[in-house]
Amino acid sequence: MRTAASPVTVFGPDFPFAYDDWLAHPGGLGALPAEAHGQEVAIVGAGMAGLVAAYELMKLGLKPVVYEASRMGGRLRSQSFAGAPGIVAELGGMRFPASSTAFFHYVNLLGLKSQPFPNPLTPAAGSTVIDLEGQTHYARTLADLPSLFHEVATAWAHALEADARFSDMQQALRERNVPRLKELWNTLVPLWDDRTFYDFVAQSDAFAKLSFHHREVFGQVGFGTGGWDSDFPNSMLEILRVVLTGCDENQHLIEGGVQQVPMGLWSHAPGQLAHWPQGTSLASLHQGAPRPGVTAIARGADQQLAITDTWGTTRHYPAVLVTCQSWLMTTQIAVEESLFSQKLWMALDRTRYMQSSKTFVMVDRPFWKDIDPDTGKEVMSMTLTDRLTRGTYLFDNGPGRPGVVCLSYAWMGDALKMLPHTSERRVQLALAALKKIYPKVDIASHIIGEPITVSWEADPYFLGAFKGALPGHYRYNHRMYGHFMQDALPAAERGIFIAGDDVSWTPAWVEGAVQTSLNAVWGILHQFGGRTHADQPGPGDLYAELGPVALPD
Repeated sequence: MRTAASPVTVFGPDFPFAYDDWLAHPGGLGALPAEAHGQEVAIVGAGMAGLVAAYELMKLGLKPVVYEASRMGGRLRSQSFAGAPGIVAELGGMRFPASSTAFFHYVNLLGLKSQPFPNPLTPAAGSTVIDLEGQTHYARTLADLPSLFHEVATAWAHALEADARFSDMQQALRERNVPRLKELWNTLVPLWDDRTFYDFVAQSDAFAKLSFHHREVFGQVGFGTGGWDSDFPNSMLEILRVVLTGCDENQHLIEGGVQQVPMGLWSHAPGQLAHWPQGTSLASLHQGAPRPGVTAIARGADQQLAITDTWGTTRHYPAVLVTCQSWLMTTQIAVEESLFSQKLWMALDRTRYMQSSKTFVMVDRPFWKDIDPDTGKEVMSMTLTDRLTRGTYLFDNGPGRPGVVCLSYAWMGDALKMLPHTSERRVQLALAALKKIYPKVDIASHIIGEPITVSWEADPYFLGAFKGALPGHYRYNHRMYGHFMQDALPAAERGIFIAGDDVSWTPAWVEGAVQTSLNAVWGILHQFGGRTHADQPGPGDLYAELGPVALPD
C-alpha cells in the first residue's frame, strides 16, 4: 500500500503506470502462444533500451536479433583507464536517482552495487566549492553558504509550490493516487506546453521579488545536481517532471561502472524463460556478439520488415524495435518513409538533442582529501563554477587505488567550447580554470595515465547526449511515446517500434529508456498474440485509461 510517506518514484506523471510492479510479477511480463516461440525480432541498438527489450522478449520465448553499429551499452558507457581495470570514466549516464525503480530492478537482478553519487552539498561529496564571479565559497551543506544562496533555494521551492502545486502533486505521486495525479498534471499540461523553464523562473512571484543576480546564480549553480542554465530554453513541463519524480536528488553511481548493467543483461541467463533451454542468454543466442549496424529498414515484398546491415546482408522480421536516437533514422539508417506517418516523422525530426562534454583524468590517489594546514579544510572539493569547467567531480575508489577526477562536465554552449580540442588541450584548459580556484593545488602532478574525454555531439552514432524538449514539443513527445499502441495504425506502419529515453517523457534519464523499452515489449507481445497476466496488466492494457492527455493539433 502506498502512502504519503512512500518514496518518490518515476510514476508518470504523463502515464502513471507501475512498471516496477509489472516487472516484479512472479510469472514474468506475460505469455506468448506456442506457435510464436522462437520467432525472430530485430532490435536495432544495444544500449539499455535495446538490451532490456531483448532480454524480456527472450524470456517470453522470442528470438531477439540485436544489431549494433558502435559500442554495446549505448550512452551507458564506462571506459576503464589503461592498466587500471575497474577504474572508470563514466562518459554517459553516471548518476541514477533512487526513484528509477525499473532501472534498479535490473541493477538488483544482476547483483550490482551502488553508492551515493558525490553531488554538490551532499555527504558523498564531503565538501563543495562554489566559485562565481571570482568569489569562492566553501560549504558542506547549504547552511554554510551566504544568504544569497538560501534566497535562491527558497525562491525555487516557493515558485514550484505556488505555480505547480508541487506538494499536492508529489503526494499523489507517492501514493500512486492516479485520479488525483492525472487531475493535477493534465490541468497543467495545456497551460505550460508553450512555457520555457526560464520564463517560469523569471515570471514566478518568488523570483520576481529578487534580483536578476539571483536568477543568474540559480542558472550557474542551481541545487541538486548543479547549474540549470543549459536547460533554460527547454520546456518547463520537462523540468517539472525531473523534480517531481525525484530525478535530481538521492542519486547513486554503480560501482565498477554502469555499463555493467546492459552488458550484464547481454550475458545473464534468466532462471525463468519460455521455450529456450536453461542457461540461454542473449550472448549465447548471438554466438557471443551482436550483428553489425543497420543501414536500411524497408517493407519487404513478404510484408515483413527487411533489415539490411553494414555488410549488405538483408534479413526479414515480423517485428523490429529501433532504439537508436531518432536523428539516426535519417542520417545513418535509410528508413522507408511509409513506415511512419508524416506526423510521427515530424516528431522524430524535431527532436532536439543537447550537447555534452566530459573530461576525466586518473590520479595517483584521492589527494583532494589532504588538509590545508592554513585553513583546516580539504585542499579541493566538488566544484561548481561559472568558469570553463562548470562542474568538477571527485571519485574515491577506495584505499590503495587510483582516484578519478571529472575535470569538466559541461552542456550546450559550454560543451561546444571543447568540441574542436584534443583531449590533452581539454585537460590543459580545465587545469588552467581550476588553478584560479585552487592556486595552491598542483592537480597535474597527480595525473597518471591518459585522459578520457567525450563530446557526444561529435559521435555520428549519437549526434548529441540526450533530448531537451522545447516549448510546444508536448504533442511530438505524445506521438512518439504512444507509438507502441499500433492497433489503429495502417497495416503499412505496424510492426516497427521505437524506444529510448528520447522517446520517453524523461529524456537524459535511463529510467525513460527502460520504461519505453517495456512499452515496446508489450507492443510486440500483443502483435504476436500474447497476453499479460490477468492480475498484472501491462502498459498497453491500461493505456486508454491512463494515457497522456491529448492536446489538439
